[in-house]
Amino acid sequence: MKNILLFSFLITVLISCKNEKTNLEISPETVVDSNMSIEQQIAEAHGLNNFDKIEEIKFTFNVKIEDSVRTSRAWTWNPKTDEIRLTEGDISRTYTKTNNINEEDKELDQKFINDSYWLLFPFQMVWSDAGISEEKTGKAPISKKEMNYLEVSYNDEGGYTPGDTYVIYYEDDLLLKEWIYKSADGNREMPTTWENFEDFKGLKIAKSHKSPDGSFELYFTDIEVN
Repeated sequence: MKNILLFSFLITVLISCKNEKTNLEISPETVVDSNMSIEQQIAEAHGLNNFDKIEEIKFTFNVKIEDSVRTSRAWTWNPKTDEIRLTEGDISRTYTKTNNINEEDKELDQKFINDSYWLLFPFQMVWSDAGISEEKTGKAPISKKEMNYLEVSYNDEGGYTPGDTYVIYYEDDLLLKEWIYKSADGNREMPTTWENFEDFKGLKIAKSHKSPDGSFELYFTDIEVN
């Protein structure tokens, strides 16, 4: 799957939940096999083993800068057929994701890849062709706490933003706590949190991502998993 995690955020800089859910703090702890690769362990800690049961995912992707919501778009995704519907303002469009996206659907696909990567990035570490570094420890960029971290990098060819890297920080529970986006040209870095986790039918989703000063927030609403 192509890589476009920060597309919408970069564009923005330039210019409730209805689902049955449980509080993550009281949901059963996921048992992860330590003999698996670290990316597989992280994905399974976030609920990858439950993904095959999912028929439909709905979510609204929002970007807020200061007190102004700059982006809000609602998605409905059937993972088994890859039929995807976007509702943005008064416009609703549907397409089916394939290996050869029609030209008229590429802009739509670009937005979906960006938004769904933010929603389910731990799974993309297994699904995509990303390069995964060895596990190390160091200070997380925002909390300054000592954590484990990995570098997740994409090659310089293909995709919508080739060559980007994501440094992910996590603790013993293997849930992401913070990350840093690094652009391929080395000119941009953006750390944000992974917080406000909630359990949706076994998928552990971080509903909020904030910049160090809180002026930027990317967050999800209206999440439904069926």
